[in-house]
Amino acid sequence: MAARRSVAVITVARSDFGLYEPLLERIRDDPALELRLMVSGAHFDAKFGPTVREIEAQGYAFERGLEMHPAGDDPASVAASIGVGVQAFARAFAAQRPDLVLVLGDRIEMLCGAVAAIPFNIPLAHLYGGKVSEGAIDELTRHALTKMSHLHFVTSQTHANRVLQMGEEAWRVFNYGSPGLDRIHRYPRASRAEVCGEFKLDPAQPFLLVTFHPVTLEARDRRAQIEALLDALQRYDGQVVLTYPNADAGHADIIDAFEAFAAANAQRVKLLKNAGARRYFDLMAAATAMVGNSSSGIGEAPSFELPVVNIGTRQAGFGRAANVIDVGYQAAEIGAAIHRAVSPEFRAGLRGLKNPYGDGRSSERIVDTLRSIALDDRLLRKKFIDLPARP
Repeated sequence: MAARRSVAVITVARSDFGLYEPLLERIRDDPALELRLMVSGAHFDAKFGPTVREIEAQGYAFERGLEMHPAGDDPASVAASIGVGVQAFARAFAAQRPDLVLVLGDRIEMLCGAVAAIPFNIPLAHLYGGKVSEGAIDELTRHALTKMSHLHFVTSQTHANRVLQMGEEAWRVFNYGSPGLDRIHRYPRASRAEVCGEFKLDPAQPFLLVTFHPVTLEARDRRAQIEALLDALQRYDGQVVLTYPNADAGHADIIDAFEAFAAANAQRVKLLKNAGARRYFDLMAAATAMVGNSSSGIGEAPSFELPVVNIGTRQAGFGRAANVIDVGYQAAEIGAAIHRAVSPEFRAGLRGLKNPYGDGRSSERIVDTLRSIALDDRLLRKKFIDLPARP
């Protein structure tokens, strides 16, 4: 009997674990594959849950000793944590070399596992390459991970074309859609009444779901951006569910402002550290509109026909469906967009909206490829494909 192929999956935050979830189930249940879950980054940070408890609650065994979250949210602390992370992953790979390493997206912590894998000649498979988010450092990290990787699982033909434009060979690029959408099709949703009961919301009233992350290339303007968002939410007379930001540098400013806003408006504002991946989707399904700058508003919200007010430049370059209303950082502009998004007319116009990023079968296709791709010299020896010369 052939040995099972070991697939090391690196997760560093609640956001990527939620996207991985249906894929992890398929790898775990495939008799030809062996799942090696490597948990690091913000999963261990008490400020965000810690979300490692969610992983444990789902019964996943995971690698120990990979903690690397920074002591603070300043650039020096974040940079120092990268060195800690590379060393931790290097020790893990030296102790037991996997056959493949799977990385996702654009978190700076993902670089640690990828960098550590390179000297071991371990093939890297990258999910969600080819996206663009011009307002964040994530843009640099994502494309760096693309060039470090040997296989690319992208979510649209536009993203595939960008990966090819970066010199990658066509046989390495697979447009399979977003595995994050598989959860929407696979898992049953809680009813709106159940969601409102769990989060102590009035089911007779609408609510906004608000997720706002640091815009890392606009650090000097962060506090003004937060103030503008909260000013607009103050003028909105409905319920609001605020979620914690990710662990990017500058998250403490957002957390402090959100906590103060929730405390001052306790009757109608709820603040969640971590709802969990499935509950976050339940909230999206039950919300009247979504507000902020999360990629979930672009990538997942179309599947719920959910109106989204997307603030600022963080998701600039990420192709949109018709549910997204783009605005700047002025409170009046954000408020006007919220008013439009919650209107029955706008919501009615989204009926039948098709998500451009997948059909709910991405994980199945990815696992088929992970199981069957030859792990040979051809895979490891990358060639750079030049674009045709311009006339």
